[in-house]
Amino acid sequence: MSLSSTSATTTYQTVAVDGVKIFYREAGPRHAPTLLLLHGFPSSSRMFDTLIPLLADRYHVVAPDYPGFGQSDAPPASAFAYTFDHEAQVIEGFIEALGLKEYVLFMQDYGGPVGFRLAVAHPERVQALIVQNAVAHEVGLGPIWEDRRAYWKNREAHEAAFISSFTSLEACRQRHIGTSPNIERYNPDIWAEEFAALSRPGQAKIQADLFYDYQNNVASYPRWQAWLRQYKPPVLVVWGKYDPSFVVAGAAAYAQDVPDAEVHILDAGHFALDEAVDQIAALTRTFLAKQKLDVP
Repeated sequence: MSLSSTSATTTYQTVAVDGVKIFYREAGPRHAPTLLLLHGFPSSSRMFDTLIPLLADRYHVVAPDYPGFGQSDAPPASAFAYTFDHEAQVIEGFIEALGLKEYVLFMQDYGGPVGFRLAVAHPERVQALIVQNAVAHEVGLGPIWEDRRAYWKNREAHEAAFISSFTSLEACRQRHIGTSPNIERYNPDIWAEEFAALSRPGQAKIQADLFYDYQNNVASYPRWQAWLRQYKPPVLVVWGKYDPSFVVAGAAAYAQDVPDAEVHILDAGHFALDEAVDQIAALTRTFLAKQKLDVP
């Protein structure tokens, strides 16, 4: 599929939700089907910069930054509960502030826990799911999660060393390149910017709290799987196979819950848009056309 890129309609805006300024990117015709793009850690809506222009000619694309990320407010952890329940609650308020009645959820990494909470709360709003390296099954968690589970089991003993490593420049780099043989295709400015964001005052505590709460996502997997089996939404899975954190088994697992799920394993990493943005855009457009989700 030949794709043309347009950024002519892209805007960068903010809206207040429960006293928190939420930054978002928006593009495309507002009467078209809405794609709600939910970013991963430690990124922001900026991770979708290259994808948005490839979709905005036929879709209404909205990509917010969660509290504590990107250009959104980052209240201190002493004043804001950094849990995935709370992040999803704020994004639900954001959805209502923008008046979004229905949408396709595009979920990457942390976008999965946020998106599934939105889906469970309002299944009637979800027209389809696009999953890009976002786990809803324990088989998708790679071996490196053993250290992460140790942090959950004994936070006091492991927090300092774990968070220092988790938010380091090398960790930011490794999340992108993973085991990819195509390192020359990765822009180092991306992880340099992510590391700079993680180095801001208060971020260590914010990310420590939020990742400690990640254990509640794992505990919620059965509930999310039950939701998938009950509602059987159209599902497109686009999965970078060079991801050391979320392994390929996590992609195939979606088809256990939704047998008609369309699963594609890509030559890309955790942030698959780094290497495969054109492919992901083409797969997204074809998938949504099959669902009759297109600009009127």
